Amino acid sequence: MTNTISPNNLRDMGLKVTGPRMKILEFFHQNRHKHFSAEDVYLAMVADGMDVGLATVYRVLTQFEQAGLLLRNHFESGKAEGKAIFELNEGDHHDHLVCVDCGHVEEFVDPAIEKRQQEIAKNLGFEIVDHALALYGTCSKKNCAKRKKSK
Repeated sequence: MTNTISPNNLRDMGLKVTGPRMKILEFFHQNRHKHFSAEDVYLAMVADGMDVGLATVYRVLTQFEQAGLLLRNHFESGKAEGKAIFELNEGDHHDHLVCVDCGHVEEFVDPAIEKRQQEIAKNLGFEIVDHALALYGTCSKKNCAKRKKSK
């Protein structure tokens, strides 16, 4: 799913082509590998001069998730706690590192972790059909405004 979705692709998915849908989809394609709450997307749309309501953004994000265009995550820490966070579905599995202070999310893939998970499942008599791994820590961004100050 790495290609940009066209209006025809949206129609093929049973979705009408509307300004908000196209603008939101374009936003995610321009911000690949980044994660956004509905509020983040709404604020970006408003900042771009679009007249759109927060309810419309929520509805479009849910429709895109149902169509397989976006993935929804629920991280348990940082700015994302208690919120649905969306990212472009590019078809490749990856895991996440989440900063507990600022909510920054990094994607990563580690073959050794994937192999070890398979080994553990096999040893316990399971076959993994899906999984999500989120590791929580503190990022090393020097300008992290929410980082706890050391005494």
